[in-house]
Parts: sequence; C-alpha cells; structure tokens
Amino acid sequence: MPFLQVLPDGDLLLSLYVQPRSSRNELVGLHGEALKLRLTTPPIDGRANKAVIAFLSKRLRIPKSALTIRSGLQSRSKKVVLSGLDENIARSALT
Repeated sequence: MPFLQVLPDGDLLLSLYVQPRSSRNELVGLHGEALKLRLTTPPIDGRANKAVIAFLSKRLRIPKSALTIRSGLQSRSKKVVLSGLDENIARSALT
C-alpha cells in the first residue's frame, strides 16, 4: 500500500487526497498513490484540516495530538504523520 510509509523515527507517513463538501465522511480507496478521504466539511478557515485530524483520530483510535499534517494545509493532497501507531494496525484500520 503506497499511501502509508514508515519514517526512520518509527512514525508513519500517510498520503491523503481530500475531497471536501462530500455527502459523508468516508475513506473511498486510492487516488493515485494516496488514500482518498471524503469529508462533509468545507475547506474554509482550516475546518477541513481539523476534520481530517478528527476523522483519522477516531478511525485509528489514537489521540488527535498523535496526528500532524506535515504538508498540504491548503491543498487537497496532504501528508499526515501518525505517531505511536503500529504499521499493521494502521493498515488494517485504513482499509
């Protein structure tokens, strides 16, 4: 699965393609090399970024503080760092 990489420090790097203003919050498969995430939230004033963190936190069962958007704050393509999570657990929760 190319959307999830293990970083040298043990953290995970998740590649996302975010589609805001969707009918529901859901993961819908791959978009190129990234995992596609549909969100109901509009991309205004950082609300979509907060929704990405909230969705992933709930889906992966980790605290929001363990998630950081590394790049793509104003883009649909985002890189999210997941701290303190096993790769196998993350893969099973995201598929």
